[in-house]
Amino acid sequence: MRDRHRAAIRGKRQLPTLACVYTTSDTEADGAGGAAGTPVSRAEQAYGELKERLLAGDFPLGGRLAEERLATLVGVSRTPIREALSRLHVEGFVTRLPDGGYGPSAPDLHSVRELYEVRRGLELVALRRPMETGGMHDEERLLRLQEDWRSLDRSDTEPGPDPSFVLLDEDFHVRLAEAAGNHELVGLLQGINERIRLVRIYDFLTPERVQLTVEQHLGIVGAVLDRDLETAERRLSAHLSESLAVVEQRAATALARMINHRRPS
Repeated sequence: MRDRHRAAIRGKRQLPTLACVYTTSDTEADGAGGAAGTPVSRAEQAYGELKERLLAGDFPLGGRLAEERLATLVGVSRTPIREALSRLHVEGFVTRLPDGGYGPSAPDLHSVRELYEVRRGLELVALRRPMETGGMHDEERLLRLQEDWRSLDRSDTEPGPDPSFVLLDEDFHVRLAEAAGNHELVGLLQGINERIRLVRIYDFLTPERVQLTVEQHLGIVGAVLDRDLETAERRLSAHLSESLAVVEQRAATALARMINHRRPS
């Protein structure tokens, strides 16, 4: 999704950011325009391309991500590759090898399913809480949340695939839970989101999935505002189940490619 879409949301609420150690020192602007014509650093270019290839399973599982070979592959020097790998390591996309250097991380599909189950339980408890305690959802919070996501839906262009959309998605679910009033539950949900973020990125690699997520979020928050919690619960459950199915399928495909790359020809 374009940067201005993310900025529209961040202008009303500060989103969490993926941890990174990226700095602009020792990098060069490559002259290419990023969003709104912003120059893209060599390290940012390397980071984006390597992340895309890692998500696709383009590197063999257990193999070493050699800086020199990656530099040739991306078309930059080794310094931006080194910075990109450091950033990808902090985010969990690559792992340190015993002899130093980095190798691709393998998605843990079993843990993902279990954590999704915990996530579903927390979100449904939050959704039902006002009804069970005799209270109400915070309508003002919900209206702001609805308007933020309407601003994405009203965009003059279709939202494009963007792995960082996962942060906006997390923000929606956390704010929906916050509207129920249990801050301890919200903290638990945020912890689960951080643990599954790496694989949930697989859900936002096509424009169709991004656009459908926007529409589904609006349907969920709309039902809560209408005080139709039965419909909201049904929509939320379907949304989470669909997301899990997409994540599992795409992560499994990437893992299979990583394993096949490792096999001798």
